[in-house]
Amino acid sequence: MNRLRIATRKSPLALWQTEHVAARLRDAHPGLEIELVPMSTRGDDILDRSLAAIGGKGLFLKELELAMQRGEADCAVHSLKDVPMVLDPGFTLPAILERGDHADAFVSNRYASIAELPAHARVGTASLRRQAQLRALRPDAVITDLRGNVNTRLAKLDADEYDAILLACAGLQRLGFDDRIRARLDAPEWLPAPAQGAIAIECRDDSPEIAALLAVLDHAPTRTCVEAERALNRRLDGSCHVPIAAFARLDGDRLHLQGLVGAVSDGHSLRARGDGDAAAPEALGERLADELLAAGARTLIAAS
Repeated sequence: MNRLRIATRKSPLALWQTEHVAARLRDAHPGLEIELVPMSTRGDDILDRSLAAIGGKGLFLKELELAMQRGEADCAVHSLKDVPMVLDPGFTLPAILERGDHADAFVSNRYASIAELPAHARVGTASLRRQAQLRALRPDAVITDLRGNVNTRLAKLDADEYDAILLACAGLQRLGFDDRIRARLDAPEWLPAPAQGAIAIECRDDSPEIAALLAVLDHAPTRTCVEAERALNRRLDGSCHVPIAAFARLDGDRLHLQGLVGAVSDGHSLRARGDGDAAAPEALGERLADELLAAGARTLIAAS
């Protein structure tokens, strides 16, 4: 095939990610004509309620998947952390690109770190996972739900609606906002969302020609790590309704994984860590999830 239509959300970050994928595909397949199909999703349009309240991160995918089913697009580009742990029937992920920065970012115009925030500081984040980990460090913080694209969130910080906000480092870096990162929140003290920093390409599972075209961008080490993280989340029945974090690191033929289940109310959390054969990442993720469940994670999950 010599023409590929890629569905994408219209946000600046989503468009950057899709343009990045398009450039990589043009390099890999000289002569390939690529058309972007920008779309609005319910997750983008409904900003006055939390994602958990309106149905979860899967709302960012649904319209793009419908476009593929209608034959209006051949594939779609996503932030993998927004992709549900179980894809809808009929879809597959033939390519997961090399991961960018996995860490969260502390962003503030006045303060250099979470520790430097004044008492009862106003902190904005839409992520329950970030809220739970922040609550553990700063129980006094006034945490407010913050929705919208990266530019919108930065604008609200600059308008003095918050003392600080928490975002993903990868999103800031991809949009050229590296200098807004005051501190990286990183493992082992602070864990990211499963698959944070990774870009995935989705297509219909009955399109082998398209899948083969896209598979040249698949980065095996990244896929190994995110499969472990997503397996942990899936075993815990995780979604944006539950504060779950996971981070895997590959070291030769061994895979090291850390996982966390937290509580937004008081910051209490359960953690597990372990390593296993890199050839069986999902088994490692499921094993750590079972350890968290045995330690009482189901109670925290039920309370979320």
